[in-house]
Amino acid sequence: MSGIERRPASRALAQPGGPGFNLLAILPGRASSIHTQRAYYRWIDHLLVTFAGLKPTAGDARFRRMGALPVDVLQKCLSAPQLRAWLGMLAAEGHGKQGLNQARAAIITLASLLAESGWLDDYTSSAMRNVHLPSAEEGQRPGRWLSLEQIRQLMSAAASIGTSENQVVRNRLVITMLCTMALRREEVAAMRWSDLGMQNNRIVLRVHGKGRKVGLIDIPQPVHNALEAWQRCMATAEPTPQNTPLVRRLWKGGRISRMGLTADGIWLIVSDAARAAEIGHVAPHDLRRSVAGALHESGVPIEKISRLLRHSNLAVTERYLSRLPQRNEGAVMMSDLLGLEEVDWSGM
Repeated sequence: MSGIERRPASRALAQPGGPGFNLLAILPGRASSIHTQRAYYRWIDHLLVTFAGLKPTAGDARFRRMGALPVDVLQKCLSAPQLRAWLGMLAAEGHGKQGLNQARAAIITLASLLAESGWLDDYTSSAMRNVHLPSAEEGQRPGRWLSLEQIRQLMSAAASIGTSENQVVRNRLVITMLCTMALRREEVAAMRWSDLGMQNNRIVLRVHGKGRKVGLIDIPQPVHNALEAWQRCMATAEPTPQNTPLVRRLWKGGRISRMGLTADGIWLIVSDAARAAEIGHVAPHDLRRSVAGALHESGVPIEKISRLLRHSNLAVTERYLSRLPQRNEGAVMMSDLLGLEEVDWSGM
């Protein structure tokens, strides 16, 4: 019996003419991390925008869409050739290997769940699992490692692009955390005021990382200052913010929303700041990489870098650091040995 002929109980999640396929209800069984679930929703939304011409969504609107995905539209969008073409488009747009892997996993998981529910045939779902990532030569963007001066320029630009006092303060908080604490954008988006605390007379932040891992990071003074400034802004919007999102969206005019800033919103802050600073394209994860690289170059022990990155062991950190761009100065050294810098080429 083919997958399209099955009628399991989960089929009730989507009925013809009904509200649609409820991905919100069943994805937690496949992706336990809330960060992974949100990332999958983001990529699925991107696919629907690309191939079905739907309007992009964010925040609550995206959750509503994921709770009632249009099955007929999904059946037209999901196929191995279209997945291959979409991944190629993402690579050409500059998404790196990590993002492409996540995008592929999101769509393959969706196809698998649809097949299990009887809405997609098993052959299509299986063929999509055989689609591989585009090679680096096909447009994959290598990760960047920013210099300390570029990081400073980015931090300054993040504040300068703010169009209201609240936006300036919020952007400064976000960019300072990313550039000092090596946080992932999903981690910043998930933070709540209750994650701030004290440990041995030190101000610390509880970070909810990958795989439900929780870590504590000492807050540097600049982040503490930015938090205090943001808290003063928040005082006009919400008197008791303990169990609410730490970083918020802003309405037009700078009014602070009750809704948290999304991972996409953090991406936009970094991207817009990089454009304003004229340092080329920068992704939030480039800042995590840059923090690790700067600490490594300055002689900080790998144990401390690993603890900041919250890696499971030192071997993971060693592999991470080994992927950072290395100097390749052989040609410069050979030029010096030949004394070519002393040659006057103007008269030749």
